[in-house]
Amino acid sequence: MSGRVDVGHGRKQREGLRVARRLTAALTQGLTPRARVARDQLGWLNEASVRIGTTLDLLTTSQELADFAVPRLADGAAVDLLESVLQGEEGERPSGSGRSVKRAMAVASIDGLAEQLEPDKVGEISAPRERETYFSRAMATGRPVLVGRIRPHEYGQVAPTDSAADKLRQAGVHSYLMVPLIARGVLLGAADFVRVGSRPGFTEADLALATQLASKAAVYVDNARLYGREREHVARLQRNLLPHATPRTPGLGVTSRYTPTADPLGVGGDWFDVAPLPGGRTALVVGDVMSHGLAAAATTGVLRAVTRTLMALDMTPERMLARLDLAARDLAEDQVATCLCAVYDPADASYTLVSAGHPPPLLVTPDGSASYVDVPVGAPIGAGVIPYDSRRMTVPPGSRLVLYTDGLIKSRTEDIDVQLERLRARASGMGPAELDACALSDLAPDGSARFDEAVMLVAATRRPLAGTDLCIWDLPANGSAAGAARKFVREQLDTWQLGDLADVTELVVSELVGNALRYGGAPGHLRLLLHDRLVVEVSDTGPDLPRIQHTSLSDEGGRGLQLINMLCRRWGSCRTPSGKIVWAEQDIP
Repeated sequence: MSGRVDVGHGRKQREGLRVARRLTAALTQGLTPRARVARDQLGWLNEASVRIGTTLDLLTTSQELADFAVPRLADGAAVDLLESVLQGEEGERPSGSGRSVKRAMAVASIDGLAEQLEPDKVGEISAPRERETYFSRAMATGRPVLVGRIRPHEYGQVAPTDSAADKLRQAGVHSYLMVPLIARGVLLGAADFVRVGSRPGFTEADLALATQLASKAAVYVDNARLYGREREHVARLQRNLLPHATPRTPGLGVTSRYTPTADPLGVGGDWFDVAPLPGGRTALVVGDVMSHGLAAAATTGVLRAVTRTLMALDMTPERMLARLDLAARDLAEDQVATCLCAVYDPADASYTLVSAGHPPPLLVTPDGSASYVDVPVGAPIGAGVIPYDSRRMTVPPGSRLVLYTDGLIKSRTEDIDVQLERLRARASGMGPAELDACALSDLAPDGSARFDEAVMLVAATRRPLAGTDLCIWDLPANGSAAGAARKFVREQLDTWQLGDLADVTELVVSELVGNALRYGGAPGHLRLLLHDRLVVEVSDTGPDLPRIQHTSLSDEGGRGLQLINMLCRRWGSCRTPSGKIVWAEQDIP
């Protein structure tokens, strides 16, 4: 029974189509020639709604308008937009001056006409001219201009220069039509049209048709302007939330890349940071908020600020991510982010890496081979699943560690494993200098940058600093440790020709070693690092971090850290698996 019903339904549908065709033919036969022209024009304008504004790109929309008008409306067409519109501004109200700066956006013509006329090249900016033309007059008043038949003396008013006027005359241009592009009462630009040869000149009907076409196109142009402005605002906010410069880091050269997506709703979420840590160590962080737009950009700013604060406390990477997870749970947007943190220690050229659901870093060795680092992957930030595990590895000098966000490997058509392998193959085929200077497009899969933003950090390790700019000594676990530390410091500062800092540094190291003996069980090693500043570090096995105490005049002790606080630029402490490190930094004269 169901088969008979389907057959009957199909038969009725075909019969209905035949009836509709007969009715359309009958109505068409009954139309007058004028009504048929009006019907064709209406259909043409409806087609404009489909052919123009297919993208939210100003250049593409302008070219679609010019192409649609030729040859149906004109033999040649050009579209110009105000420079202020291209900068994302509102446009201009017709002011009567007509002296606005405009830029050529599109040109279309029948075969050979454009070469004869030589219009302004696409992208060329035209400054206001003293010579008044029909174009400038229309831009000043906001009203269209119709010249059905150009008289000899009028070519100078159609063209902006005498040479352009001669080319119009020689090409046989005999009719001119110009319509401003106005949306919401604001002037955005203009489109002008010409006819040549034996074709009839423009009429009032053509003017009405062009005005309606320009009205439709102006809406699309305005939409593209608003779209581009929104994208620029979000991209600018995102860039302002990222580091403006990479700090100088001992033993490590870092280059960074950031590319926003073409979609304004896709901007926001990818971030990175490079922060110097006490003792010459460097923290490299990349993250990706799992959303886009202004909300993601705001979350990016919060997470980066919290990350820098936690890194300033010199926490281990795994503890830093755990604290960051706790902070992310309080975000109003309830957003989740992936994050990868790598802390580089120039003393032994080692990395400590921790991942919160982030793609693995890529290690490129000096011989050009590339492989992914197997880092324990924890839950994303904000998921509420902690703790995180770290991996420590030593790399040879000249190695490159590549940290990135998933925008570098994301593709709409291929699996993530395929893209990871493609990234590894491309990186392994580059030399060290080429990898440091490469663009994201050199490593990303084809088309990936068009729909997602991406961040990449390339960290190049240099020779280990130990024995040159960094010195490490093991201290005795008894009362002679302070004297030994002072001797090591004075001899090394003389070698570095920094004898002026010896007195203060000896006093600082004596206090640090004394605290390690009194409260930390015994001192472990003394580390002296020279880069932008002079850093002194003393390790011990005690669990408690030191802090400045309030002392009275009668107290015999408790002023060591107060003294260090006054003599040094800054000081601090951090926990280690075996205890803690207390450090102090001095400015170098």
